[in-house]
Amino acid sequence: MDIGDFGLDWFSLAGRAAIVTGGNSGLGRGFALALAKAGASVLIPTVLDDGGETEALVAAAGSRAEVVRIDLTAGGAPAEVVRRCVSTFGRLDILVNSAGISTLAPVGEFGREQWDPMLAINLTVPFELSHEAAKLMVDQRSGKIISIASLFSFLGGRRSPAYAASKHGLVGFTRAYCDELAEHNVQVNAIAPGYFATALTEATRSDALLDAEVVSHIPAGRWGEVSDLMGALVFLAGRASDYVNGHVLVVDGGYLVR
Repeated sequence: MDIGDFGLDWFSLAGRAAIVTGGNSGLGRGFALALAKAGASVLIPTVLDDGGETEALVAAAGSRAEVVRIDLTAGGAPAEVVRRCVSTFGRLDILVNSAGISTLAPVGEFGREQWDPMLAINLTVPFELSHEAAKLMVDQRSGKIISIASLFSFLGGRRSPAYAASKHGLVGFTRAYCDELAEHNVQVNAIAPGYFATALTEATRSDALLDAEVVSHIPAGRWGEVSDLMGALVFLAGRASDYVNGHVLVVDGGYLVR
């Protein structure tokens, strides 16, 4: 057993370059900042304008972010994003498929209008980006592809069958890519967040009855904070997880066990 070279540097991302979709809002911003704090440069493809706030946060962490305004569902966009990362930072080591949307409607009202955009953004974009990134990672014999799944990768999808289908699909995709890319020293994993305190959950958290219902199902007794996910991402993005592959890391305060 060779344990002599193990150290905290196994969690360092110094000199690495990452793409984080949806990286300037919500959980995605936390992911981008986590990678930056660990030393990585971050390229953020997005359609949202946060007024430079994320870039400033990354700079304050001692790293560099570049936000690229692009619609990832447009033809050729994923290939352009990968090319842009390499041209900007000289490399691509980490891809975080974080961007996602969710629309709620009863089954009888949930049609292709709701289904198609969610599958495009939540599943097809991660596939296309991973496809482009994998070409580079196989050639360089290293790389990390991390997709953001959900508790609804394991549960039903009441009022949002497309969200559940896309998140179940991400897990299947993660395992399929692992099965083929592991021999090339490329690790493909996923993180499944539970209930987190973000702008998207503010309405639920501000409703006393709904808030109590959610928290009563979480053994930890609280909503997750964005910081609760940052260590998980850095672990999966760094050397410390080089033998972790095809895994879905659930970060949910114990929700799934209750």
